[in-house]
Parts: sequence; C-alpha cells; structure tokens
Amino acid sequence: MSLTLKQVSDSKVTAAMMPYLKDPRLVRELAYVNGKWVSGNADLAVINPATDDIIGHCTQLQPLQVSQAIDAAERAFPAWRARLADERAAILMCWHDLILDNKEDLAVLMVLEQGKSLSDARGEIDYGASFIRWFAEEARRAYGETIPSHIPNAQLATLREPIGVAALITPWNFPSAMITRKAAAALAIGCTVLVKPANETPFSALALAELAERAGFPAGVYNVITGDGAELCGVLCRSDKVKALSFTGSTRVGKLLLEQAAATVKKCSMELGGNAPFIVLPDMDISAAARAAVDAKFQTAGQDCLAANRIFVPRAKYEDFLAAFAAGMAKIQVGNGFDEGVTMGPLIFRQAVDKAQAIVDDALAKGARLIAGDQRRAPGANFFMPTLLADVTPQMKVFREENFCPVAGVLPYDSIDALIPLANDTEYGLAAYVYGHDIRHIWQLMRGLEFGMVSVNSVKMTGHPIPFGGVKQSGLGREGSRHGFDEYSQIKYYCLGAMPTLSGS
Repeated sequence: MSLTLKQVSDSKVTAAMMPYLKDPRLVRELAYVNGKWVSGNADLAVINPATDDIIGHCTQLQPLQVSQAIDAAERAFPAWRARLADERAAILMCWHDLILDNKEDLAVLMVLEQGKSLSDARGEIDYGASFIRWFAEEARRAYGETIPSHIPNAQLATLREPIGVAALITPWNFPSAMITRKAAAALAIGCTVLVKPANETPFSALALAELAERAGFPAGVYNVITGDGAELCGVLCRSDKVKALSFTGSTRVGKLLLEQAAATVKKCSMELGGNAPFIVLPDMDISAAARAAVDAKFQTAGQDCLAANRIFVPRAKYEDFLAAFAAGMAKIQVGNGFDEGVTMGPLIFRQAVDKAQAIVDDALAKGARLIAGDQRRAPGANFFMPTLLADVTPQMKVFREENFCPVAGVLPYDSIDALIPLANDTEYGLAAYVYGHDIRHIWQLMRGLEFGMVSVNSVKMTGHPIPFGGVKQSGLGREGSRHGFDEYSQIKYYCLGAMPTLSGS
C-alpha cells in the first residue's frame, strides 16, 4: 500500500471490548495524524496481560508516515502558538471535562490493556486530568521578567516562547497520565505534539486522541503515532523539525534517545528509572511503617519508578518489621483487575515475570531469606505473587537494579551516618521515602539523600503542583508544577534601546 496518510472513516471496534464500554467510539485501532485517523501497512496485536487474550490490533505506521506527521505538526504550530493563552486553555479544559465525563470507559480500557485494578485505573484518569487543568490555568501565568538595565536608555526583559514541535514518548505502566502530564504542558504553552505510546498500551492514548478531537484541537496540533518503537523514535530523534523530546521509560533507552537526539541538539527531558530507598527511623512505629512500606512497594504491582525497592530498618526492630510487612503483604489480593476486591493485577508480559523470578533466585543464591512469596498461587502466567526478601546485600540484583516487579528487599542498618551512603549507592536518584519523627534525622536524610524527591511520612508524593523528576541517571528536567513549562519553551531576551535623537530636531 502507499505510505501516504490514509484517512479511514471509522475505527474497527473489537468484540472483546464492546461489552465493557458505554461509548465504543473511544476504541481506535488507527493512528491520529493531522486531524485524521490513518493506517499503516501492518497491525500489531494488543494483549490483555491478565488473560493473554487479544483485545484488538493497533496500526503500525511507517517512517515516511511519521515524517509526514512531523510536517503536519510543524505546519500547525504557527497558528496554535499565536492563539491567546485563554483560547488554548479553553480547548484544554474542554478536553479535561471530556476525559472526566468518560472516566469509566477510559479506566476499563486501561484495565484491559495494562492490567491494573479498576480502582487504580480510575485514580489514574483523575490524576491525569488534573495536569490538564493545572497547565490550562498556568498558561495564563507564563511570565517573562523585567531586568534592571546596565545599558543607558535601554529597557531589558525576557519572554517565554513555545519551542515548536514536541515529541512525547510514553510508557505502558501509566498509559494515560504520562501522556497528559507531558502534553498538557506542551499544548498550553503553545507547542504542537506527537505522542508515541508504548505498543503494549496504545488504546488509552488513542482514546485520548478521540477526546482531543471532540474538544476542538485544530488539525496537526495533537497527534498520536503508533508503530515500532525503535523505528519511529529514530525518526523523531533525527528530525530537525522536532525541537523538544520528552521520554518516560528505562535509563537504558533514555541514553539511546539522548545519543540520537544529540545530532539535532534538541531540548530533551528524561524521566528514567528509579531505585527508591524506604528508610524507617528508630523512633517510628513499626506497624505503621510496615503498612506504608507495603503501599509504597506494591503500587501498580511494583511496576512504578517510585516503588520502594530497598527497605532499610533499624537492626533492633528488624525482625518485628519483617513480620509486620509480611502480614500486610498477605492482605494484597492478586487477580484480574475487574474482579471484586483485587488490589494488584498482573505484570505487563511474561518476560517481566521471568525477570522477577531471576531477581529472587539471585538473592537467594547470595544469602537472602525468602520470608513470603509463593508463586504456586499465581492466578495466571503473567502474575507474580508479592514477595518479601530479608537480609539483602548490595551485591544482589534486588538491591542494585530497578526491579519493576512486586519483590521487596529489606536490610538492617545500625546508624544514620552509615545508612546514607548505602541508600545513595545506586546510579538512580528519583525518589526516596523517610518514615520517622525525629526532625534531626529527617533533616539529615532530606539533605543527605541524593534523590530528586524525598517524601517524609507519606507514600503519596506526586501531583500536578509538584516538580516531578530525578537526579543522577534518573533523568533530566521536571514535569508538573510551573517548572513543567521549561521543557517545552525557551527564554527570549530583548534589549529595547532608545532611538537616537535626530540632529536639529
């Protein structure tokens, strides 16, 4: 078939999804480019990880089609940036309202393709929509600044201007919120965007595109491209028309994208891996700490860059903590996200299960204790039961790697001074948790931990007003908050000098 963009009048709605949805038009199996639904020359099956059933097929665009999508976004940019901030905000708020109006269908799509529980999926839709409202409102406050002049008879100031076409590459673990957190900032400041979702979870992204079309985004402003990740991302990185690249995913892939984007000197923002420490202070109630640690570890089945991977407990309270953690972990109900009472769904695919088992096997071979975690109880091939490992050491994979699975590693410590370098002993630096009451120890850890975000006595730390991001190899830039505009805008300085007086005037 021709590689030119092909308009298709309607989407193919799969029988697997029909019984679940109030509005089947939200299921789209085609890409969305320049205000049209377009197909590539192949389809990729999308699998429900809880059942291994095929729930639909997603079109695979070819490189030339992606180049055409970039051209469309570039053509749409001048008119979109020229709109008043209030006008862009009005369209964004319409998109926000449509998302909340269709929250149940969007949550169902997410459970089908990602596997998380229905309650977690509903929470993600609310969370994702909050970024759209935030940036719609914040766009009215994208101020420049006046600079006291060092030049006689001159006025100095800055403007914040949209950078241009932005490519947004998003992951499968939060298939809706990671799009809105990026796209809302870029669109509000005046950029046009191309969203490249993960192949495992394209339907959430395409449903957002359907709602964006209904909200009134002009053609070319909001685009969703689907296809082979390496191939399509290569086109985005090499294009000099793409001015900003935002990626959420693994550190390994982030490094590859940075290398490819270097040739065109793009503005790159990277939200990469994490290996969060969870630190229990000596004065903390062990039962409360264990409950919080269970929540911090097993959200999204551990497939979360904020998940608590390494749990540090005072030696005097170590065994009590292990018992309390195991008791809390036993209350987690594993199963299909649609089933009543389920709090943890499957891993995204079989390779993730194999990796989880390899992490456990490595730890046990190096001396760890298996406190709890019976994989014989797993309800399906892509499920991994919550697992607790004690006596973890820095030589084990569970300590060194971002495990992205429901495996918790716990180790004792003897002093805060010895703990800090141990917690920092990782290439990652995204998030850390501290639980305790002694303000001296809290302050010592807040300043000593080499992580971009430190949460004290709270598992929940993210949201639209906060600058989300890490240090070291956990990434570049920040998402959310007023700083979220930095990734999609540039500062223009101007010097306005007084005209010289004409002779004889």
